[in-house]
Amino acid sequence: MFELLPEVGLRLPGRGGILRFGMDERTAQWAVATIADVREGWVCGARWAFSARYRGLTLNAYGDTTDRHGRHQDTHGLADIGLTRAPFALTGPSACPVALDGIDLFGYPTAEVSDALEDGLPPTLRLNGDGRYLTAVSVHAEPVPVES
Repeated sequence: MFELLPEVGLRLPGRGGILRFGMDERTAQWAVATIADVREGWVCGARWAFSARYRGLTLNAYGDTTDRHGRHQDTHGLADIGLTRAPFALTGPSACPVALDGIDLFGYPTAEVSDALEDGLPPTLRLNGDGRYLTAVSVHAEPVPVES
Protein backbone atom coordinates (compact mmCIF):
# COMPACT_ATOMS: atom_id res chain seq x y z
CA MET A 1 0.00 0.00 0.00
CA PHE A 2 1.10 3.55 -0.79
CA GLU A 3 0.10 6.10 1.85
CA LEU A 4 -0.06 9.79 0.99
CA LEU A 5 1.35 11.95 3.75
CA PRO A 6 0.57 15.59 2.88
CA GLU A 7 3.34 17.96 4.02
CA VAL A 8 5.64 14.92 4.50
CA GLY A 9 5.62 12.85 1.28
CA LEU A 10 4.65 9.25 0.50
CA ARG A 11 4.98 6.02 2.47
CA LEU A 12 6.08 3.25 0.11
CA PRO A 13 4.78 -0.34 0.26
CA GLY A 14 6.59 -2.98 2.28
CA ARG A 15 9.88 -1.82 3.72
CA GLY A 16 10.40 0.95 1.16
CA GLY A 17 10.26 3.65 3.80
CA ILE A 18 9.04 7.18 3.20
CA LEU A 19 9.78 9.49 0.28
CA ARG A 20 10.16 12.77 2.18
CA PHE A 21 9.90 16.17 0.61
CA GLY A 22 13.31 17.80 0.49
CA MET A 23 15.30 14.55 0.19
CA ASP A 24 17.97 14.49 -2.50
CA GLU A 25 17.62 12.63 -5.80
CA ARG A 26 19.88 9.72 -4.90
CA THR A 27 18.15 9.04 -1.58
CA ALA A 28 14.70 9.22 -3.21
CA GLN A 29 15.74 6.86 -6.01
CA TRP A 30 17.26 4.37 -3.55
CA ALA A 31 14.04 4.28 -1.54
CA VAL A 32 11.92 3.61 -4.64
CA ALA A 33 14.45 1.05 -5.95
CA THR A 34 13.58 -1.17 -2.96
CA ILE A 35 10.17 -1.84 -4.55
CA ALA A 36 10.61 -1.25 -8.31
CA ASP A 37 13.03 -0.46 -11.13
CA VAL A 38 13.71 3.27 -11.35
CA ARG A 39 13.82 5.04 -14.72
CA GLU A 40 15.28 8.50 -15.31
CA GLY A 41 12.80 11.11 -16.52
CA TRP A 42 12.43 14.77 -17.36
CA VAL A 43 10.12 17.50 -16.08
CA CYS A 44 10.32 21.12 -17.19
CA GLY A 45 11.57 23.32 -14.35
CA ALA A 46 13.03 20.42 -12.35
CA ARG A 47 16.69 19.47 -12.18
CA TRP A 48 15.87 15.77 -11.84
CA ALA A 49 12.95 13.39 -12.32
CA PHE A 50 12.34 9.65 -12.30
CA SER A 51 9.55 7.11 -12.51
CA ALA A 52 8.86 3.51 -11.48
CA ARG A 53 6.06 1.00 -12.04
CA TYR A 54 4.57 -1.05 -9.25
CA ARG A 55 1.51 -3.35 -9.51
CA GLY A 56 -0.33 -1.38 -12.18
CA LEU A 57 0.68 2.05 -10.86
CA THR A 58 3.29 4.48 -12.15
CA LEU A 59 5.10 6.55 -9.56
CA ASN A 60 6.60 9.83 -10.82
CA ALA A 61 8.83 12.05 -8.71
CA TYR A 62 10.87 15.15 -9.36
CA GLY A 63 12.83 17.73 -7.44
CA ASP A 64 15.03 20.79 -7.18
CA THR A 65 12.47 22.93 -8.98
CA THR A 66 12.91 26.50 -10.18
CA ASP A 67 10.49 29.39 -10.55
CA ARG A 68 8.51 29.81 -13.76
CA HIS A 69 11.35 31.82 -15.31
CA GLY A 70 13.97 29.21 -14.37
CA ARG A 71 16.04 31.76 -12.46
CA HIS A 72 15.53 30.93 -8.79
CA GLN A 73 15.13 27.66 -6.97
CA ASP A 74 11.64 27.29 -5.47
CA THR A 75 11.88 23.92 -3.76
CA HIS A 76 15.05 22.17 -2.64
CA GLY A 77 15.12 18.40 -3.02
CA LEU A 78 12.05 16.23 -3.69
CA ALA A 79 9.19 18.54 -4.66
CA ASP A 80 6.44 16.39 -6.21
CA ILE A 81 5.24 12.79 -6.09
CA GLY A 82 2.49 11.40 -8.31
CA LEU A 83 0.78 8.05 -8.75
CA THR A 84 -1.12 7.17 -11.93
CA ARG A 85 -3.18 4.07 -12.66
CA ALA A 86 -2.54 1.88 -15.67
CA PRO A 87 -5.16 2.56 -18.39
CA PHE A 88 -6.44 -1.03 -18.40
CA ALA A 89 -7.35 -0.79 -14.70
CA LEU A 90 -9.62 2.26 -14.76
CA THR A 91 -12.90 0.37 -14.45
CA GLY A 92 -12.38 -1.09 -10.99
CA PRO A 93 -10.26 -0.88 -7.87
CA SER A 94 -6.48 -0.62 -8.24
CA ALA A 95 -4.38 -3.73 -7.55
CA CYS A 96 -2.38 -1.72 -5.01
CA PRO A 97 -4.15 0.58 -2.54
CA VAL A 98 -3.26 4.28 -2.49
CA ALA A 99 -4.48 5.65 0.84
CA LEU A 100 -5.10 9.06 2.35
CA ASP A 101 -6.31 9.16 5.95
CA GLY A 102 -7.34 5.49 5.72
CA ILE A 103 -9.33 5.96 2.49
CA ASP A 104 -8.23 3.92 -0.55
CA LEU A 105 -8.41 6.59 -3.26
CA PHE A 106 -8.18 4.10 -6.13
CA GLY A 107 -10.29 1.42 -4.44
CA TYR A 108 -13.73 2.97 -4.68
CA PRO A 109 -15.75 4.91 -7.26
CA THR A 110 -14.94 8.63 -7.46
CA ALA A 111 -18.28 9.66 -5.95
CA GLU A 112 -17.68 7.52 -2.85
CA VAL A 113 -14.12 8.84 -2.43
CA SER A 114 -15.41 12.42 -2.74
CA ASP A 115 -18.06 11.79 -0.09
CA ALA A 116 -15.47 10.28 2.27
CA LEU A 117 -13.21 13.32 1.79
CA GLU A 118 -16.00 15.80 2.51
CA ASP A 119 -13.80 17.83 4.90
CA GLY A 120 -11.71 18.91 1.92
CA LEU A 121 -8.28 18.09 0.62
CA PRO A 122 -4.97 19.47 1.84
CA PRO A 123 -3.82 22.31 -0.48
CA THR A 124 -0.77 20.26 -1.53
CA LEU A 125 -2.84 17.32 -2.82
CA ARG A 126 -4.44 16.90 -6.26
CA LEU A 127 -6.84 14.20 -7.42
CA ASN A 128 -7.65 13.56 -11.09
CA GLY A 129 -10.27 11.45 -12.75
CA ASP A 130 -12.78 11.76 -15.51
CA GLY A 131 -14.59 8.49 -15.15
CA ARG A 132 -15.96 6.19 -12.53
CA TYR A 133 -12.63 5.81 -10.69
CA LEU A 134 -9.80 8.25 -9.99
CA THR A 135 -6.91 8.05 -12.46
CA ALA A 136 -4.13 9.97 -10.72
CA VAL A 137 -3.13 11.58 -7.45
CA SER A 138 -0.20 13.83 -6.64
CA VAL A 139 1.19 15.48 -3.56
CA HIS A 140 3.45 18.53 -3.64
CA ALA A 141 5.88 20.15 -1.24
CA GLU A 142 5.26 23.70 -0.14
CA PRO A 143 7.60 26.02 -2.07
CA VAL A 144 10.53 27.45 -0.17
CA PRO A 145 10.44 31.29 -0.20
CA VAL A 146 13.00 32.86 -2.52
CA GLU A 147 15.65 34.90 -0.72
CA SER A 148 16.27 38.41 -2.07
